[in-house]
Amino acid sequence: MLTLKQRELLQFIHDRLGETGVSPSFDEMREALELKSKSGVHRLISALEERQFIRRLPNRARALEVLRMPEASSVVSPPALRPVIQAANDTVEIPLHGRIAAGTPIEALQGTEGFAVPAALLGPGEHYALEVSGDSMIEEGILDGDFALIRKVDSARDGEIVVALIDDAEATLKTYRREGRMIRLDPANRTYEAQRYDENRVQIQGRLAGLIRRY
Repeated sequence: MLTLKQRELLQFIHDRLGETGVSPSFDEMREALELKSKSGVHRLISALEERQFIRRLPNRARALEVLRMPEASSVVSPPALRPVIQAANDTVEIPLHGRIAAGTPIEALQGTEGFAVPAALLGPGEHYALEVSGDSMIEEGILDGDFALIRKVDSARDGEIVVALIDDAEATLKTYRREGRMIRLDPANRTYEAQRYDENRVQIQGRLAGLIRRY
């Protein structure tokens, strides 16, 4: 099965080969997928090659061949996220509590302006929205400037993407892990390191329920 990023890269290579007959450069692939570095592209290319979706042609620069395209059922979306969407007619309004860091924690949540959200994205419970700041969750498909839809909860299970409030002062969006009495907050960008805190310093403010990208 392919991750969302692997599927996006495979489609980009396939489309470019169809248009020009030449595979895109690593810089072009990095820009198309909005990755921070070419190392992320190398990992995706290697994964696609291992799964026999593409192959590198020997003795030729920038030479990739698409061997096959995946069935729709073989594409997996990032865990805990509902689809990224851009428009819908049936909307509800939830509070927009400012910006949340997907990187180094920033100030605690601020602001209470209204934010219109497609009703289909929200399940049961109370929700609010946050604008994402930073790039530490890009490998989960969460980009700078996206709007994260958060369901209000005060606890989390391992592997869930949460809003964590640290020392009653700083909030961040990360994947939650428990290690005994310590809480580990994992980024989804290999250039960032996990953050570890004593459990008494961390409050769970919500769990990621969906994502909106406005462009």
